[in-house]
Amino acid sequence: MYTGKMVFAQIMEFFPMYEFQKCVQRYQGNYKVKNFSCLDQFLCMAFAQVTFRESLRDIEACLRSLKNKLYHMGIRSQVSRNTLSNANNIRDWRIYADFAQVLIHTARDLYTGEDFGVELEQTVYALDATTIDLCLSLFPWARFRKTKAGIKLHTLLDLRGNIPTFIEITEALLADVNILDILVAEAGSFYIMDRGYLDFARLYLMNQCGAFFIIRSKKNIQFRRLYSRKIDKWTGLRCEQVVVLTNSFKEYPEKLRRIRFFDSENNLSLSFLTNNFSLPALTIAQLYKCRWKVELFFKWIKQHLRIKAFFGTSENAVKTQIWIAISIYVLVAIIKKRLKIQHSLYTILQVLSVTVFEKVPLSELLKDVGQFDRMASKEVQLTFFDE
Repeated sequence: MYTGKMVFAQIMEFFPMYEFQKCVQRYQGNYKVKNFSCLDQFLCMAFAQVTFRESLRDIEACLRSLKNKLYHMGIRSQVSRNTLSNANNIRDWRIYADFAQVLIHTARDLYTGEDFGVELEQTVYALDATTIDLCLSLFPWARFRKTKAGIKLHTLLDLRGNIPTFIEITEALLADVNILDILVAEAGSFYIMDRGYLDFARLYLMNQCGAFFIIRSKKNIQFRRLYSRKIDKWTGLRCEQVVVLTNSFKEYPEKLRRIRFFDSENNLSLSFLTNNFSLPALTIAQLYKCRWKVELFFKWIKQHLRIKAFFGTSENAVKTQIWIAISIYVLVAIIKKRLKIQHSLYTILQVLSVTVFEKVPLSELLKDVGQFDRMASKEVQLTFFDE
């Protein structure tokens, strides 16, 4: 019989404690704190994410009922909803944002060679944003419309492993394209974007940085065709042209590549613009198709993490909860890779949610859940997490 650590404690063995303490010290998170440290706060919020708790009262009731096990979970203080609420409101959310970046860096190294459906050596990112609706009376600082509040989650997703490498939380009124002003483009990488990011001055800066972009074009763009290339219409391609802009030449004074593709599955005609002239046109179309993975990512985290119902109403509490949720997502992705688990993240989280207090080795715990995993994989929005 296994008499080792609880499942929750085994999960936290992958937790880089030294890096976490560095983030805490950077923002003086434990300054004048005698009880309930930043680590206690993180562990309680992590427990809430893993076990799908609904409220602070819910967290308090569950953890207090098992107070003799809290020490073995790493929680050194008594859990109180008022204490946790106060910590979420006043502890700097940047502690958990910085720590999430530490986990993201680790996960990206683990998923470097991951296949995402297109044979390409360069790093490929998908950029998009999603709005999280809030109640205006509870979150007046996040006013979106006259009767509605909301925040926007801007995400740059690394398609190798579906790891979010850049996240910015802003007011919902901010236009998506403005995020390009703070995004630092990596030379040689591909950035896939929808037409909401079409701003030629910003795209030209990305081009000057040596990065490649693939973006969906708008109908009202005026351009002059320089020459066309031969295509195979059986593949779905309709045209491949090298063009220069006419009405936006000052913003983007160099050549662009224009590709039209017909999606027979959805009966949809798509037009793309890119500054890459070396990849085959069909590969460009396939890369744009991969952009939907960021949409699936948003659906997944909204359904399986606690980022729609918040435990606090302040801006700091909301950002803290989102960043801890992202940390748990990435931590589970790290566990999946290091333990060579073949099941989806959905399956892993579901199993962990009901076994956090069990004393079973993680690798053994996730060995015989194949039937459950097959049922989960039938849900379209989850299939991209499967190996």
